[in-house]
Amino acid sequence: MKSVLTVNEVIHSNIGLYECTLKGSIMDFLQKGRLTANNIKPAPIVQLKGKINVKCKEGQKQKLQCCVQSAYRVRWFQDSTVLSPTTSTDNTETYCIMYDYQLGDCSGSQQKDIRFICKVDSPNGYQKTTTLTIFSQDIVCNAAPYGTGRVGDISSIECGSGQEGSKTAECLETGEWKLKTDTCIITQIKELLIESQDLDVLEVPPFVANLSKTVQANKTEIANSTATIAAIVDILDTIADVSTVVSESVMQDVLETVDVIIGDDVRESWAVLNANESRNASSQLLGSLETLSSGLVGVFAIRTQRILLNRTTFDNSFTADLNSSIVIHIPDTDISNVFITTITFSTLNNVMPARNSTFDSSLFNATSNETVIDNAVNAAVVLVQVNATIRNVTLSYDKLNNSLTLNPQCVFWNFTLFDNLGAWDDEGCTFVSDINNTVTCNCNHLTSFSLLMATDIPPDLKTALDIITYVGVGISLASLVICLIIEGYVWKAITRNSTAFMRHVSIINTALSLLIADICFIIAASIAKNPSENPGEDHEVPVGPCSTATFFMHFFYLALFFWMLVSGLLLFYRTVMVFSHMSKSTMLAVGFSLGYGCPLIIAVITVAVTAPGNGYVRRYDACWLNWLETKALLAMVIPALAIVFINILIVIVVLFKMLRRGVGDAAQTDEKHTLVVIARCVVILTPLFGLTWSLGVGTMVSSTNKGIHIAFAFFNSLQGFFILVFGTLFDSKIRSILSRKLPTSSTGSNPTRSTSGGIPSLGGLSWISRLRGRRYIYRVSEAANSSSTGASESFVNI
Repeated sequence: MKSVLTVNEVIHSNIGLYECTLKGSIMDFLQKGRLTANNIKPAPIVQLKGKINVKCKEGQKQKLQCCVQSAYRVRWFQDSTVLSPTTSTDNTETYCIMYDYQLGDCSGSQQKDIRFICKVDSPNGYQKTTTLTIFSQDIVCNAAPYGTGRVGDISSIECGSGQEGSKTAECLETGEWKLKTDTCIITQIKELLIESQDLDVLEVPPFVANLSKTVQANKTEIANSTATIAAIVDILDTIADVSTVVSESVMQDVLETVDVIIGDDVRESWAVLNANESRNASSQLLGSLETLSSGLVGVFAIRTQRILLNRTTFDNSFTADLNSSIVIHIPDTDISNVFITTITFSTLNNVMPARNSTFDSSLFNATSNETVIDNAVNAAVVLVQVNATIRNVTLSYDKLNNSLTLNPQCVFWNFTLFDNLGAWDDEGCTFVSDINNTVTCNCNHLTSFSLLMATDIPPDLKTALDIITYVGVGISLASLVICLIIEGYVWKAITRNSTAFMRHVSIINTALSLLIADICFIIAASIAKNPSENPGEDHEVPVGPCSTATFFMHFFYLALFFWMLVSGLLLFYRTVMVFSHMSKSTMLAVGFSLGYGCPLIIAVITVAVTAPGNGYVRRYDACWLNWLETKALLAMVIPALAIVFINILIVIVVLFKMLRRGVGDAAQTDEKHTLVVIARCVVILTPLFGLTWSLGVGTMVSSTNKGIHIAFAFFNSLQGFFILVFGTLFDSKIRSILSRKLPTSSTGSNPTRSTSGGIPSLGGLSWISRLRGRRYIYRVSEAANSSSTGASESFVNI
């Protein structure tokens, strides 16, 4: 007689002696068998793309790949037909087969769905299916690793090495694949999850040690896998339920495990988990730690990279500085020899959602809780456990972000809110003070505490800022168009010397750069969804279109400043270097190299440095340079403020030179007028632009300051109006030409003169004189050599 014992999903914890007893009326039949590590090998993990979309092209071959561990073999099937592989590869880790499916007739308009099955030869029952969708419409999405697709198409790919599951993405209208589901889980963690389901008290210490070792060895993969993080939380919850007494060594392994899943690199994974109303992983994690801390025995301290645990006793009162970030004070309890456990988590703000008891639960399942919550956990989280009733505890928190100053809320984590999903609650806690970036709170109970603060300006102010911005940008666009029209209308009459020529080239390109930048701003605003107009929706920006709009905004905003630098350098050159001569063509080459060449170099370098790590643009709400992750915005702010500083220095030097010797000593009357106009333009516009972008930095550094936001919105949206007024209309020549009359000279003499060194050109002046009805033009000097290569210019005194 032979009996067979089948163990489903066998794991290494199943190793041991097995007995089977068959009881009969006369005798019992006993069989024994030992399961050893040699009897266990990993189950087959079939890796393939579950859903592939391809545009039909007759005769084209579509590659289908199926992989499994090298100990197994797989085959492709279409229905019941075995498909002969085109190629196969076998290395120490994986065995892969490739089959080239040739597309047939593409005359039909209907899509075709063809199913292929990849089966493991032995053991039976392990297989996966690939569905190949063939379509004839235009391709909208085309990017690795999801391939091609139309709007709404679904693509499913395999996980990385050592993982099980799949990733599924949907093709959006923007041409990007958006991740919908990610079930990839590290195989070792999955095995530990299965093993934990039968865990008993005696097995906890070695099991937790193994868990900690496995987690430490897979830090990078865990950070990017929401399914693996959720599995680890489930394991910790099971450990907490099983454990009755928790030793120092067990808690050490637990905290080392937790330390890995609360780092800065897992922020995005936790955002996805917290936005899902079907899970409460963050609340479950904190609850498990509270349960474990209540079972601790002994007096000890544990420190990891991000966690500090201290267990001690106190008599009557207790005061402690926890990790130099939180001070706790419990006064006059009238009890003695009381055990107190404090666990300080310096980065649990990455894990715990910032929702409080007033959170709108309809906003669950957004891509990120950060897109819909205007609060932030702005302090370390401290778990306080005391085996006595405490009615008075004072906590002082050091802020994580000192720029946040609005609406500090002293809170604790309430596990029962939102149908046991949990949220921060302020019941029993009161705000005491906010002094020198330290917030003090008082509570009448103990649990897990932290500090919530507003991260954004109020919604009503957001609406006002939107109105200021859009109205201002409209005025700016109209002003810039008017400016360019005016400059084109008066161009011939006002560009008769090289100084005036370059001054108006600079102002035209300044206006043109800002005009294009503002148009890109409008395009970018239409790409990104406004949170106030689309509440509860996904506010993650489409990276491709948003990056394009941001690149051109960055380039043309920089060009605006560099053309202001050209104006400043022109002023410096014509005022300080009075005996130097530069031809118009050389001036143009220098001007365009600075005005557009430098911005292009900066913009391209910014993309090259930050785009590979997805840190070029903001992730949510608006298309603009990233600030939080990569500080890419500095590539705009630093050049802009540097140019402001340089232009201010130029103005100081020029003023000093003018006051020392008088501008008339170095320039003719008309050139003096041009230099004065340039100086006035640089003196007024440079501080205005500098102030605007200084305020822009202020909105990043102090994101909740209402005054800074209003001032930035005002000055930023009216830059075009400032260029029209101070760059064009303030020029008396332009006003005179537009009004078709020139002012009468106050001295009655020397209305026109020319520089020596060449024969002056009077054709344009004659036209202006005829226009004015005036016939007197006096020539003060004339070069004897008509072939001289020196300056040859004529000026009208206005």
